[in-house]
Amino acid sequence: MRNASGESAFVYMSDVKKPSRFIFPRWANWLLPFIVISAIGGGLYAPTVVTLGFSPKATAVGYAPEQPVPYSHQLHVGQLGMDCRYCHTTVEKANFAALPPTQTCMNCHTNIRTTITDEKGQTVDNPKLAALLTSWKKGTPVDWIKVHDLPDYAYFPHQAHVTAGVSCVECHGRVDRMEVVTQVQPLSMSWCLDCHRAPEKVLRPKDQVTNLGWTVKNLPDTNPVLWQALRVKYNTETVTQEQLGAYLKETNHIQNEAYMTSCSTCHR
Repeated sequence: MRNASGESAFVYMSDVKKPSRFIFPRWANWLLPFIVISAIGGGLYAPTVVTLGFSPKATAVGYAPEQPVPYSHQLHVGQLGMDCRYCHTTVEKANFAALPPTQTCMNCHTNIRTTITDEKGQTVDNPKLAALLTSWKKGTPVDWIKVHDLPDYAYFPHQAHVTAGVSCVECHGRVDRMEVVTQVQPLSMSWCLDCHRAPEKVLRPKDQVTNLGWTVKNLPDTNPVLWQALRVKYNTETVTQEQLGAYLKETNHIQNEAYMTSCSTCHR
């Protein structure tokens, strides 16, 4: 068939320009199983992280696990007056507050309350010290359960806080009144930042850090020289915690708020 000018009216398929088409590379074939695995894995991972992250062991005020040895801080610290640093020896020189080895406990308990008299009048091992005595005889550590457990992504150096004048009581509460150690603060990021923004509210003389019952009212008796210096500085007869804290913040060279609230300070 020809048109009016005598040319052929047929159009061959080879002459038709085909529309452009995107061709996926071969490696794209792996996307489907990757997406499926990620969806399934993420669906399992997210609830697990949320459950563990918000569990009482991580965040709940009031968490008080039963320890293998019923150690009473109320007795040892409150009544007997033991210093926190006798057992937690590294608080002033390391990030982690060390748990006492069995030897530390046995320094006293080698001859104190290791045995009792039972109903039959026989001398037997004190059941309250069973785990401790087993540890002592076998040379294995006591499996203490951690109460204040910060997540691994939070950098908290004990020595930086203690040596700056932050008392144990600010995070751990009145442990000297606890029969069983209980978490009393949320240990959340916002709670930490409140303190970092205004450290003068909690700072105290370094020699009173482990004196859990100390307040600024005790300053004239425990630190008379410092008390007199603050009276002169602020021209007052009554020194407040904020005045004491502001003075210690300056003399102890505490970092400014910009550094204290920077993400890199606690997340490294």
